[in-house]
Amino acid sequence: MRTPEAAVPARRAQAPLRHPLLWVPTGYFTMALGYMMLTSVTAIMFKNLGMNNGDAAAYSSMLILAYTIKPVFAPIVEMYRTKKFFVLCTQVLVGLGFAGAALAMNMPNYMTVLLPLFWAMSFLGATQDIASDGVYVTSLDIRTQSLYCGVQSLSWNVGPIVASGLLVYVSGKLHTEVFHHDPKAFGPEWMDAWRVVFFIVAAVIVLMALWHARVMPEGARAENTPTNLRGAWDILWDSFVTFFQKRDVWKMIAFAFLFRTSIGLLEKIGPFFMVDGAAKGGLGMSNEQLGIVYGTYGLAAVLLGSLLGGWFVARRGLKRVLFVLCCAVNIPNLTFLALALTLPSSVLAISAGVVIEKFFYGFGAVGFMIYLMQQLAPGKYATTHYAFGTGLMGLCNMVTGVVSGHLQEMMGYVGYFAFVMAATVPSFLATWFAPFHHDDGAGPASGPPDRILEDPTHETAVHKPA
Repeated sequence: MRTPEAAVPARRAQAPLRHPLLWVPTGYFTMALGYMMLTSVTAIMFKNLGMNNGDAAAYSSMLILAYTIKPVFAPIVEMYRTKKFFVLCTQVLVGLGFAGAALAMNMPNYMTVLLPLFWAMSFLGATQDIASDGVYVTSLDIRTQSLYCGVQSLSWNVGPIVASGLLVYVSGKLHTEVFHHDPKAFGPEWMDAWRVVFFIVAAVIVLMALWHARVMPEGARAENTPTNLRGAWDILWDSFVTFFQKRDVWKMIAFAFLFRTSIGLLEKIGPFFMVDGAAKGGLGMSNEQLGIVYGTYGLAAVLLGSLLGGWFVARRGLKRVLFVLCCAVNIPNLTFLALALTLPSSVLAISAGVVIEKFFYGFGAVGFMIYLMQQLAPGKYATTHYAFGTGLMGLCNMVTGVVSGHLQEMMGYVGYFAFVMAATVPSFLATWFAPFHHDDGAGPASGPPDRILEDPTHETAVHKPA
């Protein structure tokens, strides 16, 4: 998961720097591929294998925990060896982990192996995120970071399209055309297709690790890097203390946790609704259709919405439009309720509903990230406090994801999507009362701009005028 940085490395790596286009796109794509496979695509796999919605959503959502708490163990990554070392190790281990998952599916009680394995891989993936961000920030100067920020963002967003789009599509094709199984029946027969998908993911990630061994720079260490665990703990504790000393911090915490509540409730249930049959109140789509409609059209709409949302905020200023952005995130969720009530058979109608919801989600979600950067993060530990904000977002996604499947099974799809609309009320309230104590970019700055000088692993920060 990416963390925006504006950092100046304390000292630069001494080895000749490879061109950023050789490793920035592949580095962030690899991060996103592993993250999406673990926290999103596993839910679809569990569903295909015959797991009920409650368990499938809960098990995959629990894997978000490692990414939520990564600021806690980030200092350890900075203390030992180089950032590139951690990138390569974690990529190889995550790749081998997916291969191990494919092999484990041959075992009689494979779930007892898969779940702990996925859990361990999620912590490796979170460590990869920390180290990869570290290489980016400490190897490139501020101007180059800004120059390749768009490449970084685009490359990360290709990962979800490949994972939730292409690979879900491939799983369906393999299941029906290679292994000749019934696409509408969920059960152990799906293991054949998902085993192949996991081997593909394993091969891609290991190949990326070999590529990065050749082209990725080592990354530098910040000059205030702690030399022992006690020093790391002292810095982390100070970052917690200063975080809770912020003015109106509890209102900002409420905003960070509640803004995306409805999205968390839909994240796992949306795809389940697409593939469940009409007898269960679903749309009866195949994995191939799900991969195209939800994983490709939908994610493309998110990207377009994000670009336009960023432009909208830049033109008007965040404070003036934040509530509008909250409406954009929450109100279009009505499309799922409409689809559940009408159960259209037309792929075009379903695609239109998904694209509308995803576009406005992308448009509005930009406001959340900008609020964290502009209002929650500023201060001594800006990057750490930004990570706390995204951690609260991850905690919301985890909690809502864990309960979402069980609630849907209790309510049915129509009742559940109506409940999601009711659950938007806390998001509206948190947004309405969200405080603004820093410049939101709506007008000319009152003084010289600030520059945040931080190392990317979230343990040290100095806030100085440029």
